[in-house]
Amino acid sequence: MQKKPFDPVVRIGLTVLLGGFTLIAGGMFLSRPDRTIPPFSIGGQEGTVVAVHVPSWTSDPDIETLIRRFRKVGLTNHDFRSMKVRPTTPDDPTTLYGEVVIYIFSDPRLTEPDILHRYLTARDPAGAGNRVDGEEEAFRRQFERSARGGFIYIQGNTKGWLGPIPQPSIPEQRQNIQILFDDFVPSSPSPFGRGPG
Repeated sequence: MQKKPFDPVVRIGLTVLLGGFTLIAGGMFLSRPDRTIPPFSIGGQEGTVVAVHVPSWTSDPDIETLIRRFRKVGLTNHDFRSMKVRPTTPDDPTTLYGEVVIYIFSDPRLTEPDILHRYLTARDPAGAGNRVDGEEEAFRRQFERSARGGFIYIQGNTKGWLGPIPQPSIPEQRQNIQILFDDFVPSSPSPFGRGPG
């Protein structure tokens, strides 16, 4: 007995159903999170400075992996949009990311935009047009000590570290930080200077 062919309407319905499943599966595959780096989110971003939050259980080796990914992006295509960072030098006609400074925290409160702004004001009081009192200086020190790591990209040069934000006035060997990589020329100005972010 010969098989009866599918009705054209049934064939169209099956095609649409299978096509829909294929599109959904493909979309889920392409938008899946990158499991090679720890989960992170961008908090505050002001000028070239970006505060990044990672979960409190993130280990130092995982943070190092994230910092090295930032470096790879900086050295390959110089475009940090894939890392969720908005352009830091949008007025520069040559690049949207001429300079990027990233501080990584486990405490999400320290990555809020108003906290980052308060830190930058305390770090560079002359640029903000005011003086820093004892309370703001203590806040600045606490903010810097709370960082889990950081990354700096300036025109193709990179520096990455684990630990608090380094103090430019103290030799790095005497601070509780682990430098992961440093492409800056020793005679060049410190990338941790107190200039505006």
